[in-house]
Amino acid sequence: MLTKIPPALRHKKFRYLWLGMMVSIAGTQMQTTTVLWHVNEISGLPLALAGVGLVRILPIVLFSLFAGAVADVINRRHLMFFTQIVLAALAALLGILTHSGRDSLPAIYAVLALSAAASSFDLPARQSLVPNLVPKEILTNAFSLTSISLQVGSIAGPAAAGLVLAKWGIAYAYYLNAFSFLGVIIALLLMGPVDQTRRKDDQGSKAAKPETSLLSSVREGLGFVFNQPIILSSMLLDFFVTFFSNAITLLPIFAKDILFVGVQGYGLLSAAPAVGAGLVAILLSFRSSIGKQGKTIYRAVIGYGLATILFGISRNYWLTFFALAMTGATDGLSAIIRNTIRQIQTPDHLRGRMTSVNQIFFMGGPLLGEVEAGIVAQLFGVTFSVVGGGVGSLLAVAWIAKRFPQLGKYRGDEPILASLP
Repeated sequence: MLTKIPPALRHKKFRYLWLGMMVSIAGTQMQTTTVLWHVNEISGLPLALAGVGLVRILPIVLFSLFAGAVADVINRRHLMFFTQIVLAALAALLGILTHSGRDSLPAIYAVLALSAAASSFDLPARQSLVPNLVPKEILTNAFSLTSISLQVGSIAGPAAAGLVLAKWGIAYAYYLNAFSFLGVIIALLLMGPVDQTRRKDDQGSKAAKPETSLLSSVREGLGFVFNQPIILSSMLLDFFVTFFSNAITLLPIFAKDILFVGVQGYGLLSAAPAVGAGLVAILLSFRSSIGKQGKTIYRAVIGYGLATILFGISRNYWLTFFALAMTGATDGLSAIIRNTIRQIQTPDHLRGRMTSVNQIFFMGGPLLGEVEAGIVAQLFGVTFSVVGGGVGSLLAVAWIAKRFPQLGKYRGDEPILASLP
């Protein structure tokens, strides 16, 4: 029977994390969908929705580099355990504030900022933990499965948000998210100790000051990323494409004022990108590797830009659903390849720092894109904002392809650029 399941799921510790993440991500995506609706209910201005991205990106920029250094020095499993508890508490706080009638834009923004700060430590630990749970040869498969858990959660979460908002109200969506973090917490308890490679000089010396050691660690991580063209170009591609094309924050306005659907219709549209990404991840989950990875990435991100343009001009509900699903499918395909490239080409003792730099790019792009989309929509309208973003992403792809020809030539079977310890 084991031969019929994806290779990475044969490893018990990865299987625990995979199942736990599926539950937790569903709750997180339910909250993300709910927050946008909540903010739009308090203030219908696109700028208020832009504020959601702004308050989430600032803590990530401030803490990510140090979070990656921490993930390389201390036990990643222990760090995840702590961050998951903090995130659960903050989700519960958001529910309590809403339930008691003390919700407001400043209160929502403050809790979101604190959650983003905790997440900036959680993500480097989580992504860097995956290569410690499976052999290097099936890492692509592990990231395909990780994408499946992300997309299943991203389908279930927004769809459930529509139902919960319609039947029980906003506060209960936040409460359910708080409860969902138990999925990862239990998984971390069940998997037990996980081996982690550290360099001797990363473990700290008695003579070195902690702040000096931490800054040196951060500088080493930055130096590694900026001296690896394949890794750097994949991060830049991630940033610029999602910066220009991430208009999902405007979806409440599209749902209410353009497509004229209610909260349940909005919930299904919010799940559409995950439907597309989930289908791609399932197709890839039984494959150990992908050929011609560089060219595949470029084709995928071009498709992402075109799908974004279709989303902007569509006035039909199901055509909009299809366009959003295509943004998810194309982005999901490129994300799986990008993650595989970066993790394989990075030594274990640097993976946390590499992931923290990547976190600024891949979360900074869409979150700053939310700010950009809101401002442009406020000035020129939501259709112009979305269509213009799709065009901008295509121009960004052309620039990166010219600036970094190494990525387009990358096949995926080259020797490891950065030797693993």
